[in-house]
Amino acid sequence: MTPLAGYLLAHIARDGPMSVADYMTTCLHHPEHGYYATRDPIGADGDFVTAPEISQMFGEVLGLALAQTWMDQGAPDRILLAELGPGNGTLMADVLRATATVPGFHAAADIALVESSRVMRERQRRALPGHAPRFCDTVQDLPDAPLFLVGNEFFDALPIRIFQRSISGWDEWRVGAADGALQIGLRPAELVPDLSKAPGNYTEICPAAEAIASEIGTRIAQFGGAAFIIDYGELESREVTFQAVHKHQKVDPLAHPGQADLTAHVAFGPLLRAARPAQGFGPVEQGTFLARLGLHQRADQLATRLTGDALNQHRAAEKRLTTPGEMGTLFKVIGLAPAGAADLPGLERA
Repeated sequence: MTPLAGYLLAHIARDGPMSVADYMTTCLHHPEHGYYATRDPIGADGDFVTAPEISQMFGEVLGLALAQTWMDQGAPDRILLAELGPGNGTLMADVLRATATVPGFHAAADIALVESSRVMRERQRRALPGHAPRFCDTVQDLPDAPLFLVGNEFFDALPIRIFQRSISGWDEWRVGAADGALQIGLRPAELVPDLSKAPGNYTEICPAAEAIASEIGTRIAQFGGAAFIIDYGELESREVTFQAVHKHQKVDPLAHPGQADLTAHVAFGPLLRAARPAQGFGPVEQGTFLARLGLHQRADQLATRLTGDALNQHRAAEKRLTTPGEMGTLFKVIGLAPAGAADLPGLERA
């Protein structure tokens, strides 16, 4: 039993079963035993690897897409270049390196990183030598300015509620206990959101994600800018995707509380609707999006400098990012821009 499991069992014995959202929040963010408080989850020694850690090409082509969007919107002389959940700082470092030769872009950009962890902030600061990023706990803390934002694998870790259709309406999944172990049960849903358009017998909702998308969309509609959001998921939620990953393997989400990453597939439709009046784009499969941005051409360019194992690893990274059956189809991309702005690179209007 993990230290956090004992805490959760005591909490449930005292207050009754908790929502999946509350369970996720506790497991990921408990100040002493939570997942993000006790480990570095990213990389070969962690529990997952993100696209920026696989290859520099991901951040490079995304950075150039942001710079192109900035130029398409008249190259405003003061913008926020922001990232949600910057991890090790690799993505922003690649964005900045790729855009260093874009005339005026770095001079216009104030870098803003939405990161609440003090430990991760220090790591991100070290990854961006020569820059002075502004750190914000939440999107609401960002200053008012044209917002050019990227969020990669950020929304999938936000807490979800899970609902299951019943004869009388909807029941909600709750995390309870039996025989000294955590288990999932059902209770008639309280404070049920509008699920009248839910397409199946199961649905996951993420109020936190919709609130963040609304804030981003409102800012972009008011001040200008764009957002590129990349994550694994589908247009709408129609099944249970709540999952846990421990040491790069899927495990029971209740088996290792505090020691496994908890996520769920992102429903992009609710994010696009919440972001109105900003214009939505996508979703487009990641492989298609990266190909449109020129990743394969960049891969060929880099390959001319490589041989042997380095070349094989480089081509394997290209394949992992773009091909069906790997990240190319599982991951999707959506975008936001002001109504009436030019189309975003790599994306179609929603």
